[in-house]
Amino acid sequence: MEQQDIAIKRARASDTAETPAVVAPEDTHLPVTIAPRKLVRRTWPAILSLFVVLLLAGAGGYYWWKQVHPPLPVGISFGNGRIEADEIDISTKYAGRVAELLADIGDTVSPGQAVARMDTRDLEQSLSKSEAQVREAQHAIDEAQATLAQQQTQQILAEQEIERTRQLVKNGWATRELMDQRQQQLDAANAGLGAARARVLRVQHALNAAEHDAGFYRVQIADNTLIAPKAGRIQYRLANIGEVLPAGGKVMTMLDFSYVYMDIYLPTAEAGKVKIGADARIVLDAYPNHPIPAKVSFVASQSQFTPKTVETQSERDKLMFRIRVRIDQQRLLEHADAIRGGLPGITYVRWDPSISWPKKLEAAP
Repeated sequence: MEQQDIAIKRARASDTAETPAVVAPEDTHLPVTIAPRKLVRRTWPAILSLFVVLLLAGAGGYYWWKQVHPPLPVGISFGNGRIEADEIDISTKYAGRVAELLADIGDTVSPGQAVARMDTRDLEQSLSKSEAQVREAQHAIDEAQATLAQQQTQQILAEQEIERTRQLVKNGWATRELMDQRQQQLDAANAGLGAARARVLRVQHALNAAEHDAGFYRVQIADNTLIAPKAGRIQYRLANIGEVLPAGGKVMTMLDFSYVYMDIYLPTAEAGKVKIGADARIVLDAYPNHPIPAKVSFVASQSQFTPKTVETQSERDKLMFRIRVRIDQQRLLEHADAIRGGLPGITYVRWDPSISWPKKLEAAP
């Protein structure tokens, strides 16, 4: 018993030591007792110090963020969206087979540049036939005009003969029967002249019809050469050589470089102050240090539910007004190689023209 009391006293004494002690009574078979550390008194100061460090770091980070991102002045609103460009479908006017592709995905095209050709062999044969008919009608016109000239000569001769016969009959040197014969010759010459003139008109109309047919086939052949209506970039190629497409079949889709915009959504209190033509800046996530100048080109007249992909400043703003800002066309043409559709970013709209743009939103000249 005395040995057990000694072991218990030693264990109690070790509770206040800095390091744990292993105590075992001498010359006994009692189990070894390990005293627990006094961790509570040593852990709290470390946790408190770590909390203070994190608090100071957070305060410093917030201060730095406020310096880098100062608050916007009243008079400028913003919303997020994606850069979009009008898509133009280059389609066939007539049904046919794709014969040649002159552009591919990613190619930059200029207005009037041919990007594809359809098979026009049947139209070319029809054009050859119409051109032959034009030549035939031209020969018919030449013949009709020659006949007209002949009839005019005969009509002039008949008039001269009847005039001489009138003088002879008046003087009694010719009979009345001869006068009637000369009158009949004049009437026949006049009738022949009228018929010749009518034939010239008829063959002229036939020539016009043949020329219209030939022109129609030329237009069809020209329409089967698909061209880019504007400057842009080929976005999709939807057909291959040899495919037969119906009328209106899509061959390619291009992005229009002249109309690039971003749609954002603003609440009623801000959208009501935005006017058409107001200055705006587009800051893309890919180019955060290069604000792009733009102008407001559209303000919705009715509110709508905010799309899920659009982040709003307040969850209370369920109904928003759509605002469209458009980038200047000349600037687009100068930086055509950098135009991309779908790039996310933020649009800032200055609805108060008396407010100056913050330094970070000043556009480069």
